[in-house]
Amino acid sequence: MSSSEYTFKLVQVCLPEPSKLVVMCDKRKRQCVCLCQVYKSCLDGLLPNYQAFYRVCSRLTKHQSTLLSGQDKQLLVALAGMDVSVPHVAVVSLAVCCRALKLCKVPAAVLHAFDDIRLKPASQVVLGLPEHILAAHAQPSPNPVQLQMTTPFPVTLPECALPADFKKQHGLLAKLHKHLVHRAVLAQHMGEFKSFSTSPFQLNRKGIAHSSRTWQNSEKHVYLFLGYCHHYQQVSQPTLQLFLSSPLIAQFVSFHIAAGHSQLYIRNFLSCAKCVLRWWQSKPGGNHPSFVAGLEWLQTLGLQVADQLPRPSKDPKGLADIGKWMCAADLVHTIHGAEQQSQAQMQQQGVTVETSRDMHDAALAAMIFSHLPPVRLSCIRSLVGPAYLGPCLHPDCKEPSCEGNRLSIMSESPLLMRISLPHHKNARKWGKAVIEFDVPSDLAQLLHTYLGAPRKALLEHHLLIGDACPYVFMDMHGRGFVAAAVLTLYWQKWLVSRGDVPMNPSMCRQVFVDERQSDSATAGPSNQGAAVVMGHSVKQWDKWYDMQYHPRLAQNAVDGMQSWRAAMLQSHTLAAPDLTLSTALHCGHVLVSDSEESRYQSCCSDSDSDIDIELD
Repeated sequence: MSSSEYTFKLVQVCLPEPSKLVVMCDKRKRQCVCLCQVYKSCLDGLLPNYQAFYRVCSRLTKHQSTLLSGQDKQLLVALAGMDVSVPHVAVVSLAVCCRALKLCKVPAAVLHAFDDIRLKPASQVVLGLPEHILAAHAQPSPNPVQLQMTTPFPVTLPECALPADFKKQHGLLAKLHKHLVHRAVLAQHMGEFKSFSTSPFQLNRKGIAHSSRTWQNSEKHVYLFLGYCHHYQQVSQPTLQLFLSSPLIAQFVSFHIAAGHSQLYIRNFLSCAKCVLRWWQSKPGGNHPSFVAGLEWLQTLGLQVADQLPRPSKDPKGLADIGKWMCAADLVHTIHGAEQQSQAQMQQQGVTVETSRDMHDAALAAMIFSHLPPVRLSCIRSLVGPAYLGPCLHPDCKEPSCEGNRLSIMSESPLLMRISLPHHKNARKWGKAVIEFDVPSDLAQLLHTYLGAPRKALLEHHLLIGDACPYVFMDMHGRGFVAAAVLTLYWQKWLVSRGDVPMNPSMCRQVFVDERQSDSATAGPSNQGAAVVMGHSVKQWDKWYDMQYHPRLAQNAVDGMQSWRAAMLQSHTLAAPDLTLSTALHCGHVLVSDSEESRYQSCCSDSDSDIDIELD
């Protein structure tokens, strides 16, 4: 076969590494050979061998290729410019590609490059060609998206009832639809949207760059919306173009309301939708007036959702009735009992996996509550131990000398441990101020005991993780609590095992503030200092954490009025005023005096008598 029998099509794709989507087919456009990505790590030397590679792939893929159909086939056919009636469209696997390269005796350097590509997780790379080889055949990719929102915009939300096959896990990340995430068009859209949202300097974007946590939330809302469109609206090819459909967004909001989701959850999705629209605006042809109207429509929808779905008021009594509240004294007593029990078991039974896990749980509970003002759970999850000497593990950290959120041992005798938290929620607002404090002696002794033989026993028990876990606290598989939901479930199960209610660990902050702000608060830390350790201010206590702020102020005011009334009754009795009237018709005013020394004027310009005087 001569080289003239092949054509190449080059389409830009934004992925974690600079890459391009390559479709190679024969000149007669009868069969697609492979779907490829070009990485910078691919080397020269493949050109003399690609004819043999084509023949070997054709022979090997008779039983190992993946035949595509439906939307996948239509997408690939459109990208390749092939005839719609093409009978076979196949994706060559990476394993077949590597075998073909070896049979074709390509240079060893190229084989090493493909070995690197093969090790990449969730990779669908099947062929790498140097860019200068494909440059002569590259064609600009037409933009198939019509950059215009669906108009007219809905003026009300449609009625929605939960379908019979309602599933809480309906997003594209669910097992049922996870394969859709790797489709070429959606992967391209998500890559470009992520680059647009997270780039430090993106001057056609409104606001600052998304943090890694913000991007994870945005990605979650995108996949939930696309999964809803695929599962309940029968959209076979979910892409970010669906955000241009205002009826779909309105139906999704109605779906959220019917499912009983909070207004905060819905407004977060609407904020994500606005970010997607701004990304579409930044693309060529994105200056259509419908985008401006669409952003205003989303803003109005968010405001009305907040008005019609107010945040439910919570109080300790109501939460206790449904098993989601513990008073501060009960929680401190539970944690203290766990500390004593773990230390006693360690002395009696020695260091085992079970006693080490109990010591770990007691130390984790003591960090969340009791010894310290409730530190943010994100800081506890990201806390690394003294033995870790590597770089900062925070995904957004750009400081080369940063050591991350760290627990350090300052001295062994006397024992002194220190916690430094450069990465907390308000670090940017505080001018990168670090939350730093010395650990109390009781907690330091507990942590020091756990970081010794018990933690080593846990790491040895989890052979797949081993010493690679840098974090102080780990889950049942020896991994750090990277996801907040994992720590929440872990904490709730621990409370239930202690005979208590499965309270959310984030509620510990409300429990602490409720006790500190109550009229019966015991002696303790200053509110200002405790708020700093918690990563906010006292004003935020009143706004977010003190659930009895308004009822307590109202009751205190009513109780105070009784003493005020009694004081008024005991004061000297005022003399009854002797009011005499004197009129001065020429000036249009009435002079009222209760004594010769004090006089005041009352203007009566709106009375009928003044009108008569003015007419005269």
